Amino acid sequence: MAGHSHAKNIMHRKGKSDAARSKVFSKLAREITVAAKLGVPDPAFNSRLRLAVSNARALSMPRDNIERAIKKASGSEGENYEEIRYEGYGPGGVAVIVEALTDNRNRTASNIRSTFSKNGGALGETNSVGFMFDRVGEIAYPASAGSADKVMEAAIEAGADDVESDEEGHWIYTSFEAMSEVAAALQKALGEPESAKFIFKPQNYVPVDAEKGETLMKLIGILEDDDDVQNVYANFEMSDEDAARLAS
Repeated sequence: MAGHSHAKNIMHRKGKSDAARSKVFSKLAREITVAAKLGVPDPAFNSRLRLAVSNARALSMPRDNIERAIKKASGSEGENYEEIRYEGYGPGGVAVIVEALTDNRNRTASNIRSTFSKNGGALGETNSVGFMFDRVGEIAYPASAGSADKVMEAAIEAGADDVESDEEGHWIYTSFEAMSEVAAALQKALGEPESAKFIFKPQNYVPVDAEKGETLMKLIGILEDDDDVQNVYANFEMSDEDAARLAS
């Protein structure tokens, strides 16, 4: 929607500026280890591992850390992580999806339920809000990759479904099935992306004012700070003025 900022873009900017590097690397390493365990421990033959390694490199994760995370998948000392998706509502009826990788389901569920309840939300049942989102591929490029028109043209040529651009960068969306093919074509046209991953993209956005937006940002921030949480998605948007005020 013109004139509004989706929560995805707000959290992307916030994450680049104030996320603790060690915590980010820890989450990346966990994803690499799980991806390596679920398939062969070679990015050339494991698409999920290839994406995880690519995202780690884009965030300047040291090569030694990446290799250690891959080796951990076959070592006896490695934890057995379980992928769990939690769904609930935040203030204003905003739908929230939380993706976690955990070695202790009870601990993670308790922490997430507590975070929701303490910040004006409520944890729901599985699939209570999932139907409001689509599972798609998201490929992110910095603003320096080119103008909005240039990126749009490259995205169309690559077979992407949608593009969002602003002064911070470009977000290109694909179907789940076409992600790898589109990402490869874009890399030839625009270079290495900042990230390429599967996300839950809201089908529609709920407009919220600055007060509810601030509470939602707090809820999402606490959830993202949890060691077991990998990703958080929410279907709200704010006016550019409110978003700028909260981001400052």
